[in-house]
Amino acid sequence: MPKYLFESSFTNEGVKGLLREGGSGRTGAVEQTVASLGGRLEAFYFGFGETDTYVIADLPDNASAAALALSVTASGAVVTKTTVLITPEEMDAATKKTVAYRAPGA
Repeated sequence: MPKYLFESSFTNEGVKGLLREGGSGRTGAVEQTVASLGGRLEAFYFGFGETDTYVIADLPDNASAAALALSVTASGAVVTKTTVLITPEEMDAATKKTVAYRAPGA
């Protein structure tokens, strides 16, 4: 199953919600959301700085990841950035592919 990193920042409303329900409550809500899409939550961390949460999840496909990101952002409580993660083996396969590419101006 493809793996995704979701980096999120809370809006003012999101921070108010976090203060009400706490960190464990947020983790449980994210786990349920991921499961509703047929996925599995691998990791959930809070961070200091520009990014408030780091979530790693296995999801069935890109459409599921996009649906999750859209729903989270549409709530108005969170702004999220999604990164598709690949394994070292997938990177090995990528390095063995031949690509017909010409650099600009070349």
